[in-house]
Amino acid sequence: MLLEKISTGSSLRLGIILASTRKGRFGETVAKWFEEISRQDYRFDTDLIDLSEFSLPWDMSKDMDSDLPLFSERIAEADAFVVITPEYNHGYPAYLKLAIDSLHEEWNAKPLGFVSYGGSSGGLRAVEQLRNVFAELRMTTIRDCVSFHWAHARFHNGRPTEEFRYASSAEKLLNELYWWGNVLKQARMNFPQSVLRS
Repeated sequence: MLLEKISTGSSLRLGIILASTRKGRFGETVAKWFEEISRQDYRFDTDLIDLSEFSLPWDMSKDMDSDLPLFSERIAEADAFVVITPEYNHGYPAYLKLAIDSLHEEWNAKPLGFVSYGGSSGGLRAVEQLRNVFAELRMTTIRDCVSFHWAHARFHNGRPTEEFRYASSAEKLLNELYWWGNVLKQARMNFPQSVLRS
């Protein structure tokens, strides 16, 4: 077991958002690895939210025949998030932006971390852009992230070749997410949503 176990009370709902929807995407490999890591940590009740499984309206309407109500429910139920994102042309996937912009209050006052992958930058340019986007939704982003530079070369048979190094980074991310997750969950319980809109 790579993760340090900490005696805690109730678990937090962790939404792991798989941002890539491309055919043959490498993100699935990264997501499965991180999901396994997070499921070993009993502080979290993990929910893998694969954006490729949701049909969201591109016109930003509240089309009830789309998967928007289900997506809204999954996001609202989460206490914390990790976004697993590639970097496309120095940015992040278009469908991820649609998913973010399709909701509002469901994101508010929750912490969010990143697992990124890509070429020489390891997806970090996408992460820096996403920090600004999520800040507008009143979210707290975790400073440290897990980043796979030249990602295809970092994995063998679905696992990182330097697994202890990356698992240690994941543990650090989860520890901080758990701290912020509890702080913000208490704040959401004690203060009405109207405070965020004032």
